[in-house]
Amino acid sequence: MYLLNLLSYGNKQCNKRIMKKRIPLFLLLNLLWGVSTNGNAENSAYVSKVFDFVPAPGQFINQLPAHETNDDSAAIIKKVENYIVGGQNGLVSLGSYGGYVVVGFDHTIVNVSGEYDFKVYGNAFYSSNTATKVGGNSEPGIVMVSYDSNKNNLPDDEWYELAGSEYTKKTTIKNYEITYYKPSTETESQTGALADYIYWKDNMGSDGYVSKNAFHQQSYYPQWIKSDSLVFKGILLPDNGVNESSTGNSYFLYAYDWGYADNHPNTSDLSNFKIEWAVDKDGNSVSLPGIDFIKIYTGVLQNDGWLGECSTEVGTVMDLHPNATFSGIESTQINGLYIQNPFQETLSISTPENIEITFYNLSGKQIKTVQIATGNTLLPLNDLLKGIYIAKISSKTDVSVQKIIKTY
Repeated sequence: MYLLNLLSYGNKQCNKRIMKKRIPLFLLLNLLWGVSTNGNAENSAYVSKVFDFVPAPGQFINQLPAHETNDDSAAIIKKVENYIVGGQNGLVSLGSYGGYVVVGFDHTIVNVSGEYDFKVYGNAFYSSNTATKVGGNSEPGIVMVSYDSNKNNLPDDEWYELAGSEYTKKTTIKNYEITYYKPSTETESQTGALADYIYWKDNMGSDGYVSKNAFHQQSYYPQWIKSDSLVFKGILLPDNGVNESSTGNSYFLYAYDWGYADNHPNTSDLSNFKIEWAVDKDGNSVSLPGIDFIKIYTGVLQNDGWLGECSTEVGTVMDLHPNATFSGIESTQINGLYIQNPFQETLSISTPENIEITFYNLSGKQIKTVQIATGNTLLPLNDLLKGIYIAKISSKTDVSVQKIIKTY
């Protein structure tokens, strides 16, 4: 069984260090809080790497991208990169519910307060026949983000969902799980549709099939995955496809209001995303200064008649302010000093000399001061609320300041 958990993976940020001697605190706060748009001009605005691609069964699987004999996962990921890395205008299909892709960038995407931070390109478009609702071809994918807190350039830290318009609605199912089973025989030689093709069952007591339609006769099960089953977990959005005719031949896939991939046209701001929408696995809002990895997975499970299954299609992802910079936001080493960042309840500190740390909120109000002895220290900070703080770190000779992120 190929077990995939869409609720866990990672969490990343970015930073620059400020090291000053005896600068007044208010000046340091101003330096740290500012976001500049004239940073590193060499940053690419687009995806630079694909880390993983595991689609669920669907009519475009093994076609977008094309699977060839002897292709393994690494070969398929390379093909996906040829479609979407560096601003390429290709599309890859994620298949039915749960299928996903994980991408990264050559820099941290900065969380600029109040602004859209990135755009996900897809294949959504509006139909002129939808007079009362927006949509036509919307196949919504859930977007998750991660910050590389352990600094290993891999998406293995905590993941956060960007909570879209449907997140808090009763029709959205949390902790959903589905298993797809590889068919024992394939039917490429068959002409016409096959309703009972790839069997699935879920943790809600339901089951069904991903049907094969007459337009795509290749295998719908990803051929480079040798497991006989695929398991996906995540959040299930309500169906958005509606048959608007009595004959069953007129399906419209209506768009959700905001916050999903392949949901609104690329020309619309509604295909843009804000990092400040991020929530943890319990639905609590989190403050992330930036992200390094993005995961997108198909968020609906539905068959739309002759159109086939609803499957999110994803193109490239674009940072909307690739040269923005921010200061002091990461695990940092200054003259041998290491301070974990972000942290949850306990702050890990390693210092070659005695230091004093004073914590301030973003209004400049002093919260607390602690003395840290030489060596390794685990500092409990349960009394601090989740959020962003300014830490003034003083030794005998130096004063440094950085933002500290408490995520729990």
